[in-house]
Amino acid sequence: MEVDIRHIRGHVEVFSWEGEFLFSADTESEARMELREELALIA
Repeated sequence: MEVDIRHIRGHVEVFSWEGEFLFSADTESEARMELREELALIA
């Protein structure tokens, strides 16, 4: 899954490549960890 991670006002927001908001996180590493967990559930 390809996503766009944007740094917004002290946190990060994760969007699909189509621009759909997926979720927010406090840090980029937290966002990446959540993405890995989501991908593990799909596989």
